[in-house]
Amino acid sequence: MSDERLSRRTLLAATTALFGLVGTADARTVTGLPYLGNEVYPPPEARPGPWLFFTADEGAAIEAIVDRLIPTDDLGPGGKEAGCAIFIDRQLAGPYGRNEGMYMQGPFPANPLPTQGYQNQLTFAEQYRRGLAGLTAHVARNFGNRKPHQLSAEEMDRLLTSMEKREANSPEFNGSALFDLIHNNTMEGFFADPIYGGNKDMMGWKLIGFPGTRYDYREVFDKLNTRYNRPPVSLLGRPEWNKAGGRT
Repeated sequence: MSDERLSRRTLLAATTALFGLVGTADARTVTGLPYLGNEVYPPPEARPGPWLFFTADEGAAIEAIVDRLIPTDDLGPGGKEAGCAIFIDRQLAGPYGRNEGMYMQGPFPANPLPTQGYQNQLTFAEQYRRGLAGLTAHVARNFGNRKPHQLSAEEMDRLLTSMEKREANSPEFNGSALFDLIHNNTMEGFFADPIYGGNKDMMGWKLIGFPGTRYDYREVFDKLNTRYNRPPVSLLGRPEWNKAGGRT
């Protein structure tokens, strides 16, 4: 019992010291969080509508790409219907696109180690703008003067494969860097909380059996090794909760 009390006391002391250190930091150096700690209300919901960052052609290109990265199949809808393009657009129009909260001063090593974190003088928004311009020119040169969203599914797959394998890289177009960025953001949009514009109807969470932000798990504490089959819950709750019948 004495050991337990000692460990608890040590933990409390360490926690107090940590908060003391945090209190000395300049809060303005970290920005772009979804919402402040202890806030009652979640951030505004990102809803479908006009593009906030992309031009019409850029948005159409991203929709075509995310729909091949996550194609529609017997498991469910593809990336476009899941809202992945909306998620990316809303992120680029906000703090993420401006790289707020990230150190953006040089020098930038030519071959950074993975442990060195983000090493680029361009913001994510600038990378997308330049990358999509390079993609448009690359497609026009290699696919009969068409635009990315005008390619067939097979042609888009061939294009994305060449970008992923670093075969489309040139001084004018860094296809691999653009592929990595879009691929990562598409996965984020497919599995992020629907409040950010992707994961429509929590389809990504349903696919992997993720419960989301459900507030109470007491009913399953004594059901070890039993599959959790309750529907997922987002930061906005569940659509059914706005109807008669209460929460389930």
